[in-house]
Amino acid sequence: MILAYICAGWCAFILVMNFASVWLMGRKCRARERNLPVPADAPWVSLVRPLRGIETFSEETLRATFELDYPHYEIIFCVQSPQDQIIPLVQRVIADHPSHDARLLVGDDYVSANPKLNNCVKGWEAARYDYVVLADSNALPPRDYIQTLLAAFEPDTAMTVSMPIGSRPKGFWAVVECAILNTFQARWQYGAEAIGAGFAQGKNMMWRRDVLDRAGGIRALGAEIAEDAASTKVIRAQNMTVRLVDMPFEQPLGSRTAREVYSRHVRWARLRRVTFPAHYAPEFMNGSFAAVVLGAYAALEFGGDAASALFVAAAVMFSLHLGELWLARICGFVLDWRMPFALIARDLLLPVIFVDALLFDDFVWHGNAMTVREAEDTVG
Repeated sequence: MILAYICAGWCAFILVMNFASVWLMGRKCRARERNLPVPADAPWVSLVRPLRGIETFSEETLRATFELDYPHYEIIFCVQSPQDQIIPLVQRVIADHPSHDARLLVGDDYVSANPKLNNCVKGWEAARYDYVVLADSNALPPRDYIQTLLAAFEPDTAMTVSMPIGSRPKGFWAVVECAILNTFQARWQYGAEAIGAGFAQGKNMMWRRDVLDRAGGIRALGAEIAEDAASTKVIRAQNMTVRLVDMPFEQPLGSRTAREVYSRHVRWARLRRVTFPAHYAPEFMNGSFAAVVLGAYAALEFGGDAASALFVAAAVMFSLHLGELWLARICGFVLDWRMPFALIARDLLLPVIFVDALLFDDFVWHGNAMTVREAEDTVG
Protein backbone atom coordinates (compact mmCIF):
# COMPACT_ATOMS: atom_id res chain seq x y z
CA MET A 1 0.00 0.00 0.00
CA ILE A 2 2.91 2.39 0.69
CA LEU A 3 4.11 1.84 -2.87
CA ALA A 4 0.64 2.69 -4.15
CA TYR A 5 0.72 6.02 -2.31
CA ILE A 6 4.20 6.77 -3.64
CA CYS A 7 3.11 6.04 -7.22
CA ALA A 8 -0.06 8.10 -6.83
CA GLY A 9 1.97 10.95 -5.35
CA TRP A 10 4.48 10.90 -8.20
CA CYS A 11 1.67 10.83 -10.74
CA ALA A 12 0.06 13.85 -9.09
CA PHE A 13 3.41 15.65 -8.97
CA ILE A 14 3.98 15.10 -12.69
CA LEU A 15 0.48 16.34 -13.46
CA VAL A 16 0.96 19.48 -11.37
CA MET A 17 4.32 20.25 -13.00
CA ASN A 18 2.89 19.81 -16.49
CA PHE A 19 -0.16 21.97 -15.77
CA ALA A 20 2.11 24.63 -14.24
CA SER A 21 4.30 24.74 -17.35
CA VAL A 22 1.22 25.00 -19.58
CA TRP A 23 -0.09 27.89 -17.47
CA LEU A 24 3.25 29.71 -17.40
CA MET A 25 3.68 29.55 -21.15
CA GLY A 26 0.04 30.43 -21.77
CA ARG A 27 0.40 33.51 -19.57
CA LYS A 28 3.39 34.88 -21.49
CA CYS A 29 3.06 33.51 -25.01
CA ARG A 30 -0.17 34.39 -26.79
CA ALA A 31 -0.75 34.86 -30.50
CA ARG A 32 -0.61 38.52 -31.51
CA GLU A 33 -0.16 40.57 -34.65
CA ARG A 34 3.42 40.61 -35.85
CA ASN A 35 3.67 44.41 -35.70
CA LEU A 36 5.72 45.19 -32.62
CA PRO A 37 6.91 48.81 -33.01
CA VAL A 38 10.56 49.65 -33.37
CA PRO A 39 11.89 51.25 -30.15
CA ALA A 40 12.60 54.96 -30.35
CA ASP A 41 16.28 54.43 -29.54
CA ALA A 42 16.66 51.40 -31.82
CA PRO A 43 20.27 50.20 -31.64
CA TRP A 44 22.20 48.87 -34.59
CA VAL A 45 22.17 45.07 -34.70
CA SER A 46 24.35 42.46 -36.40
CA LEU A 47 22.49 39.44 -37.75
CA VAL A 48 24.74 36.40 -38.31
CA ARG A 49 23.30 33.40 -40.15
CA PRO A 50 25.41 30.22 -40.49
CA LEU A 51 24.42 28.23 -43.58
CA ARG A 52 25.15 24.78 -44.91
CA GLY A 53 23.54 23.22 -47.96
CA ILE A 54 20.16 23.80 -49.58
CA GLU A 55 17.09 23.10 -47.45
CA THR A 56 13.40 23.00 -48.37
CA PHE A 57 12.72 26.59 -47.31
CA SER A 58 16.21 28.06 -47.83
CA GLU A 59 15.23 30.80 -50.27
CA GLU A 60 12.25 31.90 -48.18
CA THR A 61 14.24 32.07 -44.94
CA LEU A 62 17.10 33.91 -46.64
CA ARG A 63 14.83 36.48 -48.26
CA ALA A 64 12.95 37.03 -45.01
CA THR A 65 16.24 38.25 -43.50
CA PHE A 66 16.05 41.27 -45.84
CA GLU A 67 12.37 42.03 -45.16
CA LEU A 68 12.51 42.98 -41.48
CA ASP A 69 10.71 46.10 -40.26
CA TYR A 70 13.84 47.39 -38.54
CA PRO A 71 15.92 50.36 -39.71
CA HIS A 72 19.45 49.54 -38.51
CA TYR A 73 20.94 46.10 -39.06
CA GLU A 74 23.68 44.36 -40.97
CA ILE A 75 23.45 40.81 -42.32
CA ILE A 76 26.39 38.39 -42.31
CA PHE A 77 25.95 35.00 -43.95
CA CYS A 78 28.55 32.38 -43.04
CA VAL A 79 29.46 29.31 -45.10
CA GLN A 80 32.32 26.92 -44.35
CA SER A 81 33.07 25.42 -47.76
CA PRO A 82 33.56 27.35 -51.02
CA GLN A 83 31.88 24.39 -52.77
CA ASP A 84 28.66 24.66 -50.75
CA GLN A 85 25.57 24.63 -52.96
CA ILE A 86 23.97 27.42 -50.94
CA ILE A 87 26.51 30.04 -52.11
CA PRO A 88 24.93 30.92 -55.51
CA LEU A 89 21.54 31.34 -53.82
CA VAL A 90 23.00 33.62 -51.14
CA GLN A 91 24.79 35.70 -53.76
CA ARG A 92 21.61 36.06 -55.79
CA VAL A 93 19.52 37.10 -52.78
CA ILE A 94 22.13 39.66 -51.72
CA ALA A 95 22.22 41.04 -55.28
CA ASP A 96 18.41 41.37 -55.22
CA HIS A 97 18.65 43.66 -52.16
CA PRO A 98 21.44 46.14 -52.96
CA SER A 99 20.24 48.67 -50.38
CA HIS A 100 20.93 46.29 -47.49
CA ASP A 101 24.25 45.95 -45.70
CA ALA A 102 24.82 42.24 -46.35
CA ARG A 103 27.92 40.09 -46.75
CA LEU A 104 28.80 36.48 -47.37
CA LEU A 105 31.86 35.12 -45.54
CA VAL A 106 33.35 31.77 -46.59
CA GLY A 107 35.87 29.79 -44.56
CA ASP A 108 36.27 27.58 -41.54
CA ASP A 109 37.68 28.56 -38.14
CA TYR A 110 38.20 25.36 -36.20
CA VAL A 111 37.70 26.14 -32.51
CA SER A 112 35.72 23.09 -31.37
CA ALA A 113 34.04 19.86 -32.42
CA ASN A 114 30.89 21.89 -33.09
CA PRO A 115 30.72 22.62 -36.85
CA LYS A 116 28.06 25.30 -36.43
CA LEU A 117 30.18 27.22 -33.92
CA ASN A 118 33.20 26.97 -36.21
CA ASN A 119 31.09 28.46 -38.99
CA CYS A 120 29.90 31.34 -36.79
CA VAL A 121 33.34 32.50 -35.61
CA LYS A 122 34.13 34.62 -38.66
CA GLY A 123 30.67 36.19 -38.58
CA TRP A 124 30.93 37.14 -34.91
CA GLU A 125 34.38 38.63 -35.37
CA ALA A 126 33.21 40.61 -38.42
CA ALA A 127 30.07 41.91 -36.68
CA ARG A 128 30.27 45.62 -35.90
CA TYR A 129 27.49 46.22 -33.38
CA ASP A 130 26.74 45.73 -29.69
CA TYR A 131 23.79 43.38 -30.22
CA VAL A 132 24.53 40.25 -32.24
CA VAL A 133 21.92 37.73 -33.35
CA LEU A 134 22.94 34.16 -34.20
CA ALA A 135 20.08 32.71 -36.27
CA ASP A 136 19.98 29.23 -37.77
CA SER A 137 19.46 28.87 -41.49
CA ASN A 138 16.05 27.20 -41.13
CA ALA A 139 14.58 29.79 -38.76
CA LEU A 140 12.02 32.04 -40.46
CA PRO A 141 12.29 35.58 -39.05
CA PRO A 142 9.01 37.56 -38.98
CA ARG A 143 8.99 41.23 -39.85
CA ASP A 144 9.25 42.30 -36.19
CA TYR A 145 12.03 39.79 -35.50
CA ILE A 146 14.66 42.16 -34.11
CA GLN A 147 12.36 44.32 -31.99
CA THR A 148 10.77 41.18 -30.50
CA LEU A 149 14.20 39.98 -29.39
CA LEU A 150 15.10 43.43 -28.06
CA ALA A 151 11.82 43.76 -26.14
CA ALA A 152 12.66 40.74 -23.98
CA PHE A 153 15.79 42.38 -22.52
CA GLU A 154 15.85 43.44 -18.88
CA PRO A 155 18.76 45.05 -16.98
CA ASP A 156 20.27 41.69 -15.97
CA THR A 157 19.65 39.99 -19.34
CA ALA A 158 22.66 38.81 -21.33
CA MET A 159 20.75 37.09 -24.12
CA THR A 160 17.24 36.82 -25.48
CA VAL A 161 16.12 33.64 -27.18
CA SER A 162 13.34 32.14 -29.25
CA MET A 163 12.97 28.40 -29.45
CA PRO A 164 11.83 26.98 -32.82
CA ILE A 165 8.08 26.58 -33.29
CA GLY A 166 7.27 23.98 -35.91
CA SER A 167 4.98 25.16 -38.69
CA ARG A 168 3.75 24.02 -42.10
CA PRO A 169 4.08 20.30 -41.38
CA LYS A 170 3.69 17.93 -44.32
CA GLY A 171 2.79 14.41 -43.21
CA PHE A 172 2.14 12.84 -39.84
CA TRP A 173 5.73 12.74 -38.59
CA ALA A 174 6.15 16.45 -39.20
CA VAL A 175 3.10 16.94 -36.95
CA VAL A 176 4.82 14.74 -34.34
CA GLU A 177 7.80 17.09 -34.52
CA CYS A 178 5.43 20.01 -33.94
CA ALA A 179 4.12 18.15 -30.88
CA ILE A 180 7.70 17.88 -29.58
CA LEU A 181 8.78 21.43 -30.35
CA ASN A 182 5.70 23.56 -29.76
CA THR A 183 3.70 22.53 -26.71
CA PHE A 184 6.33 20.35 -25.08
CA GLN A 185 9.90 21.65 -25.31
CA ALA A 186 8.79 25.27 -25.58
CA ARG A 187 6.57 25.18 -22.47
CA TRP A 188 9.30 23.59 -20.36
CA GLN A 189 11.63 26.39 -21.44
CA TYR A 190 9.09 28.98 -20.37
CA GLY A 191 8.71 27.12 -17.09
CA ALA A 192 12.48 27.16 -16.54
CA GLU A 193 12.62 30.88 -17.31
CA ALA A 194 9.85 31.55 -14.80
CA ILE A 195 11.93 30.11 -11.94
CA GLY A 196 15.10 31.93 -13.02
CA ALA A 197 16.71 28.96 -14.79
CA GLY A 198 16.39 30.08 -18.41
CA PHE A 199 18.45 28.20 -21.00
CA ALA A 200 19.93 29.43 -24.25
CA GLN A 201 18.77 27.65 -27.38
CA GLY A 202 20.81 27.98 -30.54
CA LYS A 203 18.00 28.54 -33.03
CA ASN A 204 17.58 32.31 -32.41
CA MET A 205 19.92 33.98 -29.90
CA MET A 206 20.51 37.72 -29.46
CA TRP A 207 23.64 38.43 -27.44
CA ARG A 208 24.73 41.55 -25.68
CA ARG A 209 28.16 41.40 -27.20
CA ASP A 210 30.00 42.74 -24.16
CA VAL A 211 28.84 39.78 -22.06
CA LEU A 212 30.41 37.19 -24.33
CA ASP A 213 33.48 39.34 -24.98
CA ARG A 214 34.16 39.41 -21.23
CA ALA A 215 34.30 35.61 -21.33
CA GLY A 216 36.77 35.57 -24.22
CA GLY A 217 34.52 36.08 -27.23
CA ILE A 218 32.76 33.51 -29.34
CA ARG A 219 35.70 31.11 -29.18
CA ALA A 220 34.91 30.61 -25.49
CA LEU A 221 31.77 28.72 -26.55
CA GLY A 222 34.05 25.91 -27.70
CA ALA A 223 34.29 24.88 -24.05
CA GLU A 224 31.14 22.78 -24.54
CA ILE A 225 30.01 20.43 -27.29
CA ALA A 226 26.94 22.62 -27.95
CA GLU A 227 27.20 26.39 -28.29
CA ASP A 228 23.88 27.03 -26.53
CA ALA A 229 24.94 24.99 -23.48
CA ALA A 230 28.23 26.91 -23.37
CA SER A 231 26.30 30.18 -23.71
CA THR A 232 24.09 29.30 -20.75
CA LYS A 233 27.13 28.57 -18.57
CA VAL A 234 28.93 31.77 -19.64
CA ILE A 235 25.85 33.83 -18.76
CA ARG A 236 25.24 32.16 -15.39
CA ALA A 237 28.91 32.60 -14.47
CA GLN A 238 28.33 36.36 -14.74
CA ASN A 239 25.13 36.18 -12.66
CA MET A 240 23.03 37.24 -15.62
CA THR A 241 19.96 35.69 -17.22
CA VAL A 242 18.53 34.34 -20.46
CA ARG A 243 15.07 35.65 -21.38
CA LEU A 244 12.54 34.26 -23.85
CA VAL A 245 10.56 36.32 -26.35
CA ASP A 246 6.83 36.72 -25.79
CA MET A 247 5.91 35.06 -29.11
CA PRO A 248 8.47 32.60 -30.50
CA PHE A 249 9.47 32.39 -34.14
CA GLU A 250 8.54 29.63 -36.51
CA GLN A 251 10.59 27.00 -38.24
CA PRO A 252 8.78 25.67 -41.33
CA LEU A 253 9.19 21.89 -41.38
CA GLY A 254 7.79 20.52 -44.61
CA SER A 255 8.06 16.75 -44.84
CA ARG A 256 9.58 14.63 -42.07
CA THR A 257 10.17 10.91 -41.73
CA ALA A 258 10.03 9.00 -38.46
CA ARG A 259 13.78 8.39 -38.72
CA GLU A 260 14.54 12.09 -39.19
CA VAL A 261 12.42 13.11 -36.21
CA TYR A 262 13.86 10.43 -33.95
CA SER A 263 17.51 10.98 -34.91
CA ARG A 264 17.26 14.75 -34.47
CA HIS A 265 15.72 14.60 -31.03
CA VAL A 266 17.89 11.79 -29.73
CA ARG A 267 20.91 13.86 -30.80
CA TRP A 268 19.61 16.84 -28.83
CA ALA A 269 18.96 14.54 -25.86
CA ARG A 270 22.53 13.22 -25.95
CA LEU A 271 23.86 16.76 -26.02
CA ARG A 272 21.68 17.72 -23.03
CA ARG A 273 22.82 14.63 -21.16
CA VAL A 274 26.50 15.44 -21.55
CA THR A 275 26.25 19.22 -21.00
CA PHE A 276 23.68 19.33 -18.16
CA PRO A 277 23.56 15.82 -16.67
CA ALA A 278 21.73 16.86 -13.49
CA HIS A 279 18.99 18.50 -15.55
CA TYR A 280 18.79 15.54 -17.90
CA ALA A 281 18.02 12.98 -15.20
CA PRO A 282 14.42 14.16 -14.49
CA GLU A 283 13.54 13.93 -18.19
CA PHE A 284 12.33 10.37 -17.66
CA MET A 285 9.14 11.97 -16.30
CA ASN A 286 8.54 13.94 -19.50
CA GLY A 287 5.33 13.49 -21.40
CA SER A 288 2.41 11.43 -20.20
CA PHE A 289 4.07 8.00 -20.22
CA ALA A 290 5.44 7.95 -16.66
CA ALA A 291 2.31 9.57 -15.22
CA VAL A 292 0.07 7.07 -17.04
CA VAL A 293 2.07 4.06 -15.80
CA LEU A 294 2.27 5.35 -12.24
CA GLY A 295 -1.41 6.26 -12.11
CA ALA A 296 -2.55 2.92 -13.55
CA TYR A 297 -0.31 0.96 -11.18
CA ALA A 298 -1.58 2.93 -8.18
CA ALA A 299 -5.16 2.20 -9.24
CA LEU A 300 -4.41 -1.53 -9.29
CA GLU A 301 -2.63 -1.39 -5.93
CA PHE A 302 -5.58 0.42 -4.36
CA GLY A 303 -7.76 -2.55 -5.29
CA GLY A 304 -9.05 -1.51 -8.68
CA ASP A 305 -9.46 -3.87 -11.59
CA ALA A 306 -8.04 -3.63 -15.10
CA ALA A 307 -10.91 -1.39 -16.20
CA SER A 308 -10.17 1.04 -13.36
CA ALA A 309 -6.48 1.14 -14.25
CA LEU A 310 -7.36 1.78 -17.90
CA PHE A 311 -9.74 4.57 -16.89
CA VAL A 312 -7.07 6.27 -14.76
CA ALA A 313 -4.48 5.94 -17.55
CA ALA A 314 -6.88 7.46 -20.08
CA ALA A 315 -7.87 10.28 -17.70
CA VAL A 316 -4.22 11.20 -17.03
CA MET A 317 -3.29 11.21 -20.72
CA PHE A 318 -6.45 13.05 -21.76
CA SER A 319 -5.99 15.80 -19.16
CA LEU A 320 -2.36 16.41 -20.10
CA HIS A 321 -3.03 16.45 -23.83
CA LEU A 322 -6.10 18.64 -23.45
CA GLY A 323 -3.91 21.22 -21.73
CA GLU A 324 -1.46 21.13 -24.63
CA LEU A 325 -4.20 21.47 -27.23
CA TRP A 326 -5.50 24.52 -25.34
CA LEU A 327 -1.99 25.95 -25.30
CA ALA A 328 -1.57 25.41 -29.04
CA ARG A 329 -4.84 27.24 -29.66
CA ILE A 330 -4.05 30.36 -27.64
CA CYS A 331 -0.46 30.54 -28.94
CA GLY A 332 -1.48 30.08 -32.58
CA PHE A 333 0.52 26.88 -33.12
CA VAL A 334 -0.24 24.01 -35.47
CA LEU A 335 -3.56 22.48 -34.44
CA ASP A 336 -5.41 20.05 -36.68
CA TRP A 337 -7.09 16.64 -36.44
CA ARG A 338 -3.72 14.85 -36.46
CA MET A 339 -2.39 16.57 -33.35
CA PRO A 340 -4.06 14.33 -30.70
CA PHE A 341 -2.54 11.27 -32.38
CA ALA A 342 0.81 13.05 -32.72
CA LEU A 343 0.80 13.79 -28.98
CA ILE A 344 0.31 10.09 -28.23
CA ALA A 345 3.09 9.10 -30.66
CA ARG A 346 5.40 11.69 -29.10
CA ASP A 347 4.77 10.45 -25.56
CA LEU A 348 5.56 6.90 -26.65
CA LEU A 349 8.80 8.12 -28.24
CA LEU A 350 10.05 10.21 -25.31
CA PRO A 351 10.98 7.36 -22.93
CA VAL A 352 12.70 5.52 -25.80
CA ILE A 353 14.68 8.66 -26.66
CA PHE A 354 15.59 9.13 -22.99
CA VAL A 355 17.00 5.58 -22.65
CA ASP A 356 18.72 5.70 -26.05
CA ALA A 357 20.45 8.99 -25.21
CA LEU A 358 21.44 7.63 -21.81
CA LEU A 359 23.08 4.48 -23.19
CA PHE A 360 24.65 5.55 -26.48
CA ASP A 361 26.92 8.35 -27.62
CA ASP A 362 26.80 8.29 -31.42
CA PHE A 363 25.07 11.01 -33.40
CA VAL A 364 25.23 12.81 -36.74
CA TRP A 365 25.58 16.58 -36.73
CA HIS A 366 25.63 18.68 -39.90
CA GLY A 367 26.50 15.55 -41.84
CA ASN A 368 29.37 14.62 -39.53
CA ALA A 369 29.28 11.27 -37.73
CA MET A 370 30.41 11.94 -34.15
CA THR A 371 30.28 10.56 -30.64
CA VAL A 372 29.93 12.45 -27.37
CA ARG A 373 33.28 11.03 -26.23
CA GLU A 374 35.00 12.20 -29.44
CA ALA A 375 33.51 15.64 -29.10
CA GLU A 376 34.55 15.90 -25.44
CA ASP A 377 38.10 14.85 -26.33
CA THR A 378 38.24 17.45 -29.07
CA VAL A 379 36.95 20.18 -26.77
CA GLY A 380 39.52 19.18 -24.18
